[in-house]
Amino acid sequence: MSKLPNIRRSPPSSESGNAESDSGSSGWEDQNELDDQEETIPVKCVFCDLKFDGGAANVWSHCTKEHNFDWHSVVRSLGLDFYDKVKLVNYIRKNASIVGTIKKEDFESEEYLQPIIEDDPILLELDDDEEDGGVPVDATASVLPIDVSDPAAATALIQTLTQQIHDLETNFANYKKAVAEDYLKRAETSDVVYARPSAVPEGKRDDDTHYFDSYSGNDIHETMLKDTIRTEAYRDFIYDNKNVFKGKVVMDVGCGTGILSMFCARAGAAKVFAVDNSNIIDKARENIFENGLDNIITCIRGKVEEIILPVKQVDIIVSEWMGYCLLYEAMLDSVLYARDKYLAPDGLMVPSECRLLVAAMHDSDYMNDSVHFWNNVYGFRMSGMKERIKEDVVVAHLKPSSLASEPTVFLDLPLHTIKTGELVFTKPFEVEIKENVESLDAFVIYFDNYFSPSRKSVIPANAKAETWAGEGVAFTTGPGGKETHWRQGVLMVQDGVGLLNTGQKITGDLTYRKSPSNSREFEIEIDWEVVGKDKKHKQVWHMR
Repeated sequence: MSKLPNIRRSPPSSESGNAESDSGSSGWEDQNELDDQEETIPVKCVFCDLKFDGGAANVWSHCTKEHNFDWHSVVRSLGLDFYDKVKLVNYIRKNASIVGTIKKEDFESEEYLQPIIEDDPILLELDDDEEDGGVPVDATASVLPIDVSDPAAATALIQTLTQQIHDLETNFANYKKAVAEDYLKRAETSDVVYARPSAVPEGKRDDDTHYFDSYSGNDIHETMLKDTIRTEAYRDFIYDNKNVFKGKVVMDVGCGTGILSMFCARAGAAKVFAVDNSNIIDKARENIFENGLDNIITCIRGKVEEIILPVKQVDIIVSEWMGYCLLYEAMLDSVLYARDKYLAPDGLMVPSECRLLVAAMHDSDYMNDSVHFWNNVYGFRMSGMKERIKEDVVVAHLKPSSLASEPTVFLDLPLHTIKTGELVFTKPFEVEIKENVESLDAFVIYFDNYFSPSRKSVIPANAKAETWAGEGVAFTTGPGGKETHWRQGVLMVQDGVGLLNTGQKITGDLTYRKSPSNSREFEIEIDWEVVGKDKKHKQVWHMR
């Protein structure tokens, strides 16, 4: 998940093909069919200790007969939305009885968003509660008895019933649309789940507003969806591991258009909470509703650090949080916050592991196009344009031959265990020159992603994502793979290093730290030396 507000970016490679649509390759439609046989979890009555198979419907029928409590009538009369229903269930479970007429203010406290029963299955069915606005069972009672032996009368009856079915379908569609619109209005005014950020204290910097605003439009999401390496990696992993997702509660952090949430729902997830703090959440809600998945996916507007989920924990966290050079935009901080607060002890992170790699670069064509170009622009020298040109990270897709060394991993990020404090670091590295080159032009940084179906899976230290044949799915953003929207980060060196011979090593320390001016930007510092040469080098590049 990355945008390019200020980072200098090289033109697309002429070798790149046309981006494919996010509709993906043909043949995946069949994989969207879920198994007919699903495990049923007994649901406990909200008043007593009896448990019922067959879901919430049997519980509500029992409550009407035995406890004189008509759930659907209460929901309709009080005009409850999904979160109100969650509160009411937990309110009843906590109090075990209702005295007199229940009022909405009885259960308006935020405390009732916390489940009384861990992983309460009845909460996962509240969006399926279509009886709240359904049609009475005797809706066809107005059809008069006829003599079915009369062909004309039978034809008239069929036409009447067909029209009634059409009217019912139209009315129900209008009802769902009205519910969705009402839900959106409530979301915009609610202070409970859709947490509104407080005013920025005087003197404190606001690094978030522009960040979230930048994800409100279509362009960035179109770019990401058309990145088939990215999108199909998530799709393939989720669809190829339906057994992992079936019946599970999933949280999608930074859901964007909702594509990952919809993958999870189609793979059999029981409930998906799609969270995003930008205006794109409104379009995600429309996308989800349009595809008939609003009974599984609940969209939540807000920062993950401020919202309150109506469940205590989730089984899986899926997120496309990666930025340029992996950590640009600092979204991983929020994903790890969600992990620590909501993920079950045996829960799964998707993806499960990322690796940052660095390599030495020598590419005369690239340097001529990017730097020396300014020496002669239509017969004019423009040396001033080269000022500070090597101070920023450049995002570009390079040829494999641009790398003067094999890439080496300098940071491994096991996403089930890594801590936020480890995202600011200094790590040693060593690269070895493959063959004689005239100079060291730059360092190149990119990342590999691994998706494992189990948190116990181990990725070998010498694994390469571009040739991965192990369990799960992997992809690379390096020159050795198909171009992604992340490309690679090119860090051109100021102080040129002369001829480098085959086998010669470059060693040093590589530092990532947040920018002093914006916590979502960062700086990369490299201290290095060529083994066998006396001079040491140090340079800082900016990602902004």
